[in-house]
Amino acid sequence: MSAVADLLEQRRARLDRLGPHRAREAQLRGALLVDTRPAVNREAEGHIPGALVIDRNVLEWRLDPTSPDRVPEAHAHDLHVVLFCNEGYASSLAAAQLHELGLTRATDLDGGFRAWKAAGLPVTEPVPAP
Repeated sequence: MSAVADLLEQRRARLDRLGPHRAREAQLRGALLVDTRPAVNREAEGHIPGALVIDRNVLEWRLDPTSPDRVPEAHAHDLHVVLFCNEGYASSLAAAQLHELGLTRATDLDGGFRAWKAAGLPVTEPVPAP
């Protein structure tokens, strides 16, 4: 096993990862879905309605309730946050990092945006290339 695969397995062991339908249910109950995908992927593949877009490189600063640079939605450490990337790899590592900041209900979408879309859940249409 590669070192990164081992790291991913260790970090995922801390998470209650949600499949697409469970993530949708969590969203409907008030969980904050956070899209960490690069803009190029969001433009090419669409968005999950209601998801907050936060670039991965500033994620911790925006979701830390004690940070002066937090988003308004990041009001408490017990916030239920469901991160997603393209396929659910980077989001697992990011969710585990949020645990380090005290966001113990942070998790990720198993299979990422692509699993959500494949499950037939709501997505916006991609932006056509110019």
